[in-house]
Amino acid sequence: MEIIAADIGGTNARFARATIDGRAAPVLGTIRKYKVSDYPSLTACWEAFVADEDGPLPDKACIAFATAVDADTIKLTNSSWVVRPALLARELGLKTAHLVNDFEAISYGISRLSLNELPLLFGKDHPLPNTGTVTILGPGTGLGVAMLVFDQGAAQIVATEGGHLDFSPLDSLEDRMLVELRERFVRVSNERIVSGPGLNNLYSALARVGREAIVPRSDAELWTAALDGSDRVARTALERLCMSYGAVAGDLALAQGAHTIILAGGLSQRMRDFLVGTSGFYSRFIAKGRFEHMMRDMAIRLVTHTEIGLFGAAAAFREQEE
Repeated sequence: MEIIAADIGGTNARFARATIDGRAAPVLGTIRKYKVSDYPSLTACWEAFVADEDGPLPDKACIAFATAVDADTIKLTNSSWVVRPALLARELGLKTAHLVNDFEAISYGISRLSLNELPLLFGKDHPLPNTGTVTILGPGTGLGVAMLVFDQGAAQIVATEGGHLDFSPLDSLEDRMLVELRERFVRVSNERIVSGPGLNNLYSALARVGREAIVPRSDAELWTAALDGSDRVARTALERLCMSYGAVAGDLALAQGAHTIILAGGLSQRMRDFLVGTSGFYSRFIAKGRFEHMMRDMAIRLVTHTEIGLFGAAAAFREQEE
């Protein structure tokens, strides 16, 4: 069966034809990517995709959104697009349009991957559990979180909005940074720190705390400067982002009773060398007091599939039909 898979984030929208066959891994066709900010609505962006395909399309789709999808009206968390699920299939000219949370889709995709596509970063090298919980998280425009729960090998997915839990400072510098961040956001959630835009939030807060003169940069420019080390304050901001990433991953693993933690998304892949090198990710992950021994037993893996959102949306289609 051929369907359309779509992955709609706060920054980019991706579409592809996908061939699905039972429980086999989906096969993606040509991937088309569009800037969300270039289009006033999903319908307008879909029309651009249809024009680029230049031919008849399947009449079924599974669309992953970077927000909760169980409402009459969906407002994307980090963009201006508004979607009404009851009207969407008709608006897009489809017979069927299934909607899933983006990290719900990613979780379905992960359940179809081999361990070769989930390399170990930290901890003990054991396979995914036959029965047990896998915590999945990753920064992008926001911070996505989901649970993949295995019961005798059968996978169940629990979509969450765990990225919106409150940020908790763990040292005196983070106490001071939080004061600065509250001036902007009032309530500071984890995704204000652990996300693509979070690096700029940290950069500005660190500059104010340290009375540093900084050069305003776009998110893309700042990430480049942080990773190549050409900007000292940006590098420090990246170190703090990774430390918080580790702390949040550990908190979620404890809360969800995780056996394994899987880091997803393009930013996790981009940070890979830094995460396993000099960052404080792992030291913060295991720093859970009386439970440090348990944290060390957990495997932390990385998704290397470059289009896990689209792949996951295609994988989720069959589950939504059943």
